[in-house]
Amino acid sequence: MAKKVLSNQAVKGMADWTPAEFKIRQYIFSTWRRVCESYGFEEYLTPILENAEIYRAKSGEDVGNKELMVFVDQGGRELALRPEMTPSVTRLVAKNYDAAPKPLRYFSIANFVRNERPQRGRNREFWQLNCDIFGSDSLNSDIEILTLALDLVLAFNPPKDSFVLSLNSRRLLDGLLELIAVESDVKIKVARILDKYLKFSASDFSRSLEDLGLKSEAVKTIIKFMTAISLEDLKQRLPQLADNSGLKELEQTMSVLKKLGYQKYVNFNPSVIRGFDYYDGVIFEVFDKHPENNRAMFGGGRYNGLAELFGAKSFPAVGFAPGDETTKLFLEAWGLLKKIPEPQIDKYYLPLLQTDLAGPAMALAHQLRSTGAVVEIGFEPVKIGKALELANKKGISRVIILGEDELKQKVYKIKDMKTGKEKKIKL
Repeated sequence: MAKKVLSNQAVKGMADWTPAEFKIRQYIFSTWRRVCESYGFEEYLTPILENAEIYRAKSGEDVGNKELMVFVDQGGRELALRPEMTPSVTRLVAKNYDAAPKPLRYFSIANFVRNERPQRGRNREFWQLNCDIFGSDSLNSDIEILTLALDLVLAFNPPKDSFVLSLNSRRLLDGLLELIAVESDVKIKVARILDKYLKFSASDFSRSLEDLGLKSEAVKTIIKFMTAISLEDLKQRLPQLADNSGLKELEQTMSVLKKLGYQKYVNFNPSVIRGFDYYDGVIFEVFDKHPENNRAMFGGGRYNGLAELFGAKSFPAVGFAPGDETTKLFLEAWGLLKKIPEPQIDKYYLPLLQTDLAGPAMALAHQLRSTGAVVEIGFEPVKIGKALELANKKGISRVIILGEDELKQKVYKIKDMKTGKEKKIKL
C-alpha cells in the first residue's frame, strides 16, 4: 500500500512566516509596541478560546455568526476561536474594574481567526494590535485614542498625503435616525446598510432602505447626510442636526486635532459607520490613499455599554485595532519595506574549522553570548574560505576564527567582512 503523502501547504487563508516574512511582521509589531508604550499603555493577553455567546451577543451579524469558528468541547460547552479582541478585553476588565486605578490604558498584539473567504488584505488567521482606554468618559480620552492611531501610522514615516483618518459619530447617526423617526428595532438594520453605502449603487442603496419600510422623504434625508463633505456642509444640509451632541463632539475633536498639528490627516466622513453593534460615540477609520490599495486600514471608536454583557456596571471604553495584513499592504504600496531598520546588535559567525575544535568553539560561543553578543556556530567542519563565503551570504559582518594555531596562542581572531581587517583577542 502506497504511503499517503501529506500536503506541505498551510491551511487556506492562513500563512507560514519564513524568517524573511517574520522580519517584516516583527518590524510592524515592534513599532506598534514602541508607540503604545510611549503613551503609557500596558500590554495584556487573553486566551484564544472564548465562550461563543460573547461574540454572538455584540460582535455584529457577520463576525458573531457566519464568520465564527465554533466547536463543542468535551464538557459540551460551545467555544469559539476569538475573531476580535474587544469582547475578550472587556470581559477581562469587567472582572477587576472596580478595584483598578483608572483610566486603564491597555494594548495587545494577538492572533485571531475568522471563518471567511480569504481575499487580499483579509486572511482567516490574522494579527491585530488592540488599543483601548477604560474608565474615562471624557472626550479627551477619545482624542488620545485618535492621536495614538495617527502616531502609529506616522511611526512608519509614510509619505505626504498617503493616508487619512475619517471621523463620524454614532450619536450623530442616532440623531439622524431620530430625525426621520426610524423605529428602534430597525435602527441596527439601517446602520448596517449605511455601513455598506460605498458598495451600493445609488438605486440599490435607496431600495435597500425602502425595503426596511423607510419612506422616500426619509431616504432623501439619509442621502443628504451621506453625501455631506464636511461638518459645515452637513449643518447647511440638515440644520436640524446643528445642536446634536455627536456633531458638537466632532467639532471639538477636529478643533483639538488641528491645534495639535494633525489637521492634514483628518476629515469628517459620513460613510464611516462601523458595522459592529456596540459602538455608541465617536467612530473612525484610517484609509490608505494609494491608488492601487485604496482601502480602510483599520478603525475603532467609543463602546461604553459592552461590560453589561458580563453582569458588570457599564463603564466607559474607547479603542481601535489595526491589522498586520492591511498595515503590510500599506507599507508595501508606499515602498516603506525596502529597507527595514536593522536592530543594532553584535552578530558573529563562528565556523567549526576542525572536528576536534568543537569543544573550544562552543566554550567561546558561550562566553560571547553571556556578554549579549549573537553568535551563530557551525556544526560541521568547513574550510575558512567556505566559512567566509557563507557569512557573506547570510549578511553576517564579523567572523570568528578559532583554529589550531589560535588555540595554541590562546587567542581568537575577529575578521571584519566589510574592511577585511582582523584583530586578535585573548581567550
